[in-house]
Amino acid sequence: MRSTSRSQVRGKEMLPKPKPKEQRQHSATKEAVADIEDLFSDKEIHKIRASLLDWYDHNQRDLPWRRITQTKEIPVKEEEGEGEGERRAYGVWVSEVMLQQTRVQTVIDYYNRWMLKWPTLHHLAQASLEEVNEMWAGLGYYRRARFLLEGARMIVAGGDGFPKIVSSLLKVPGIGDYTAGAIASIAFKEVVPVVDGNVIRVLARLKAISANPKDKVTVKKFWKLAAQLVDPHRPGDFNQSLMELGATLCTPLNPSCSSCPVSGECRALAISKLDKLVLITDYPAKSIKLKQRHEFSAVCVVEISGRQDLIEGDQSNSVFLLVKRPDEGLLAGLWEFPSVMLGKEAALTRRRKEMNCFLKKSFRLDPQRTCSILLREDVGEFTHIFSHIRLKVYVELLIVHLKDDMSDLFSMRDGENTTWKCVDREALSSLGLTSGVRKVYTMVQKFKQNRLSTASAAARKRTNSKKSGSS
Repeated sequence: MRSTSRSQVRGKEMLPKPKPKEQRQHSATKEAVADIEDLFSDKEIHKIRASLLDWYDHNQRDLPWRRITQTKEIPVKEEEGEGEGERRAYGVWVSEVMLQQTRVQTVIDYYNRWMLKWPTLHHLAQASLEEVNEMWAGLGYYRRARFLLEGARMIVAGGDGFPKIVSSLLKVPGIGDYTAGAIASIAFKEVVPVVDGNVIRVLARLKAISANPKDKVTVKKFWKLAAQLVDPHRPGDFNQSLMELGATLCTPLNPSCSSCPVSGECRALAISKLDKLVLITDYPAKSIKLKQRHEFSAVCVVEISGRQDLIEGDQSNSVFLLVKRPDEGLLAGLWEFPSVMLGKEAALTRRRKEMNCFLKKSFRLDPQRTCSILLREDVGEFTHIFSHIRLKVYVELLIVHLKDDMSDLFSMRDGENTTWKCVDREALSSLGLTSGVRKVYTMVQKFKQNRLSTASAAARKRTNSKKSGSS
């Protein structure tokens, strides 16, 4: 414990005298290290453990990954060497990876579908990356799904079963300190802490820590505090109780202090009662968000028609061109419509020039030689938000008829490694496409419907005019 000389008056321990908000901000960095080194006392540890576990036993949410036993919906055959702990570890792993950057309510349906398709690690290890990406479609951060598949294959190939301790789990692709701690403590009862955003918020308020929660040194200190608190008999339940408290009561903007089981040990709450200028939500310190960079992309939905003329509304003999993204980088390995990055905002003429070069180079689609254009229209634009990118997407529809055999025209140039495929409308609807790609397709379909409605209305008007003239 640090010296209490500045918080004692005449032998009585007192809370630090609150400071005006501006002074607190200036002194936050200076006091952060001292604050965070003030570890929990044995009395505090005992009280927090007992209170949180009791609260968790009576208030935990009913989430599918917390159910160890098998269900009728997800039948599991005993795999060689795979016991209850390993099945639980697999479930915890899948859920924790899905929950990164994603809301619980969104994850539940994805988790249930995933476990129904791949109920054990052995089932997942036999899946293809395309199957996994299709199952993951809509969750975002697709690299997580690839790591799950790679990790499953690595564990099964090793033949030693699911790793049971943190040091072994950290060797699996995509498993970091937090996920390793969660699996080891929940599935195998290793007495180790977990620290995520919810845990940091709870600890910062319990100890009134005014430090940047993103700072590497500060994060290590939070791990030290969390390690102090882990219950040696129920490490998994305690870790979940700490996360549950942050997710349901000790929330970022509207904490429910009156319902909190550890409010009596909360230093931030005690300070706020003495100084109305101090808010519970002042802890932890707000980190500065990185400014999103702006990017621009032209997307062309290429529809290849088997007809030589355009018949509105008839897609029975059409296929759509899809391109596979590179195996590294944003949205790695996923399917999309042909697209080119522009570098800056661009007019339609430049966008088409860039797209024409891409289609000609990659697929030998050349209106002068290899195909005829039945329709080419600018459909519209939208902005797609990633965590660090604000992407403006220009959407265009291009319907073509090939002059020669498709296999000849779509052969790749020497040295090209672009992967492509053509799918019909039914197959396109069932593919696991990203939300951005689906938005592009929806825009195109809506454009077609509007165009068809307009054409039908015009045809009716002409018919009625002829009838009126003849009468």
